[in-house]
Amino acid sequence: MSLRAATSLGSLFGTSAKPLSSLAPSVSRVSASADAPATMAVSAKGASFIRPHLRTLAPYTPIEPFEILSARLGRLPEDIVKLDANENPYGPPPEVLEALGSMQFPNIYPDPESRRLRAALAEDTGLGAEHILVGCGADELIDLIMRCTLDPGDKILDCPPTFTMYAFDAAVNGASVIKVPRLPGFGLDVPAIIEAVRRDEPKIVFLTSPNNPDGCLVSDEELKAVLELPVLVVLDEAYVEFAREPSRFDWVTKYENLIVLRTFSKRAGLAGLRVGYGAFPLGLIEYLWRAKQPYNVSVAAEVAACAALTNPTYLENVKNALVEERERMFAKLQEIPFLEPHPSHANFILCSVTGSKSAKELKAALAKEGVMVRHYEKAELRNYIRISVGKPEQTDAVIAALNKL
Repeated sequence: MSLRAATSLGSLFGTSAKPLSSLAPSVSRVSASADAPATMAVSAKGASFIRPHLRTLAPYTPIEPFEILSARLGRLPEDIVKLDANENPYGPPPEVLEALGSMQFPNIYPDPESRRLRAALAEDTGLGAEHILVGCGADELIDLIMRCTLDPGDKILDCPPTFTMYAFDAAVNGASVIKVPRLPGFGLDVPAIIEAVRRDEPKIVFLTSPNNPDGCLVSDEELKAVLELPVLVVLDEAYVEFAREPSRFDWVTKYENLIVLRTFSKRAGLAGLRVGYGAFPLGLIEYLWRAKQPYNVSVAAEVAACAALTNPTYLENVKNALVEERERMFAKLQEIPFLEPHPSHANFILCSVTGSKSAKELKAALAKEGVMVRHYEKAELRNYIRISVGKPEQTDAVIAALNKL
């Protein structure tokens, strides 16, 4: 602003306006005042704004997607046998791509209640839609449950080795984790769980059936024993379609302290669109509705999930193909001298590595052959690899690569 313009403004408002530069000394005097806090002279650092317990949080380690693997391995995506993330190799029913191609109103925010999908899930599961909540993957629902139930310093209980998102989300929410290790063979140690609940008073117990990474089931008797305890029980059934046991989705109508989670990632091949859902007692679900993000499930995700449910024959055929291939792969893995595969009720097989190579070295050697598997080197699971069940030609490729080693 020029001096003439400043003078004109002063005349307009009945004041004697000054050039802006003349204000600088007074600003300087204010910032240098003895009454100002000493910290005002130093810019706050970014980390100082972060909650203290998050400054030491170890980040979750995700599986690399195709495009990253392709660049790192120097192979085309179609030349990579990706068996490291328990994805469905057959993909979704054809109705999904058709529905996405003709999707209406992507410019409009999605239904915050996912009513079409919840109605379809009610028909699919036999449980009333009022008990069902949909999320951006089951991971979002795990975090939402913790945000709604845990105060800083509260505890959860899980049974390692198991899905590590439970411990990760607990850490994010300022909770600690009580670990009750599994028995040899990866079964639950129910007496130890009961003792830990009485001793440590966790607020939530996380159970997974089939369990990731070993594929073991939680029996009805085991689940009922834990449900008798004064805790909220979250049963993760991400892989239940591959088991020969029924889901406990409708148990939430009988148990006020039970939540059951499921997903479209494995069954319907929609891992990339992130659609999970859960069954909740009515006394709990109203509070989660209040706290969840309003537009958490995208238009595309809801359209895809609804379309997938219109072709149950495809979903059943894919499930049967993967279960059949799991049994074939298990028999083939038993013939590999340096592996000990464990029976599984999911779409993956966990193997103990017994040869001269470590699990990490074995994973690296397989990657050079274009075969991706998961390896474990933790206290609860040392020197193991997990191989996802794929198509028959993918099984043949991983067995051929193992035989070369």
